[in-house]
Amino acid sequence: MLLTKTKLDRDQRRELILDVAQEVFLEEGFAAASMSTIAAKLGGSKGTLYNYFKSKDDLFNAYVERRCLWQDEIFASPMGDETPEQTLRRIARAYLTRVLTDFNLRNFRLISAESERSPEIGRTFYEAGPRKGAERVAELLEGMAEDGQLDLDDPLDAAHQFLGLAQNRYFKARLCNAIPELTEKQIEDEARLAARTFMRAFGKR
Repeated sequence: MLLTKTKLDRDQRRELILDVAQEVFLEEGFAAASMSTIAAKLGGSKGTLYNYFKSKDDLFNAYVERRCLWQDEIFASPMGDETPEQTLRRIARAYLTRVLTDFNLRNFRLISAESERSPEIGRTFYEAGPRKGAERVAELLEGMAEDGQLDLDDPLDAAHQFLGLAQNRYFKARLCNAIPELTEKQIEDEARLAARTFMRAFGKR
């Protein structure tokens, strides 16, 4: 019982460190952020941080990996009683709602900037984020194809095309701060268009 509580406390402490580190990284950028600053905001010592993360790079990598965990919730959700188009519209809506927020884009810009300095950070993000997300969608599409609902040559290619349809219109504009956060109606309209276009291309005839 003590072991379980100790592990839980350690896991909670690690998550708290990542919360504080994310705040510091976003406020100061990776280069200016220091383990001392993170420790001070945490209310502990640098030694505490090094018990969990061996370096600032190690801490940043953990932060990058955690930024991608939301995909499990969105892309692993089952169809239930929905039609393929309804499922795709729901996924596109959830995807856009998450990806195009100010907060998510701030994190994306930070990670992209650090990828110039450390390509391994970019690879970590890509593997845990965009690539994993596309693979999750591909699994869903492959299941639809096996049920005779889609006509696909390659589920992963189709997954990339679907995600492209969902985000293409607004992602760059949002990334450049050219437009404000989307309204619920804009997200719903874009999700519906992406799902309908995809089904016209890949729906079983």
